[in-house]
Amino acid sequence: MEMLFDPQTWITLVTLSAIEIVLGIDNLVFISIAVSKLPAHQRDTARRFGIAVACITRIALLLTLAWLASLTDALFTIFGHGVSIRDLVLIVGGLFLLVKGGAEIRDLIAGEAEDADIHTRPAASFGMVIAQIAVIDIVFSLDSVIAAVGMANQRPVMVAAILLAVAVMLLASKPLGRFIDENPTIKMLALAFIVLVGAYLVIDGFGLHLPKGYLYAAMGFSAMVEVLNLAAKRRANRQVLPD
Repeated sequence: MEMLFDPQTWITLVTLSAIEIVLGIDNLVFISIAVSKLPAHQRDTARRFGIAVACITRIALLLTLAWLASLTDALFTIFGHGVSIRDLVLIVGGLFLLVKGGAEIRDLIAGEAEDADIHTRPAASFGMVIAQIAVIDIVFSLDSVIAAVGMANQRPVMVAAILLAVAVMLLASKPLGRFIDENPTIKMLALAFIVLVGAYLVIDGFGLHLPKGYLYAAMGFSAMVEVLNLAAKRRANRQVLPD
């Protein structure tokens, strides 16, 4: 019960949910390609059921990584610092976020179109499509899951963020996707958060523990700046519209 009255718990939940939602929009594109192999009358059902199954696999992945991150017995020593399985998970996961986030940011800056071909073969059955969706979600949600492990210590908070993000994807995927497409700086901000979390994980993995308050403060300030930018952009668009 104490966790429910801790402000940091709610800040973490909101931050993780936002990252999961923004980065999860891309998954919907690949899911749409997978369900397109089915007859039209089965596509909506397959999409909803597939996202639900993907939610379960994502939570399983999250709990597995969180468990590995709890193993703190040193395996070997580097420069006087004992490296445990937890440290390895943080370092490898952090490097993955740095590379993945940096590559995505580079693609956004370069203006490269996302490749719509994810090599999905024509599905032979409804079950095959569901399996494809589950695998696709694991691959493309790995960054957000690692970020969740790095940002939150409470597993209920991490699971709640994933459930909330999946619920939003089910209920508001089309308008939310349209909003992010119309405001690409939102995705750039989320990717910048991923890079920031990646750097934090690498530093933490090498034994340099920084208070997470610094991380939340940087994210909160950046998000506030983005809100002001969106408001200014909306005002500018209204002014240029003809009467």
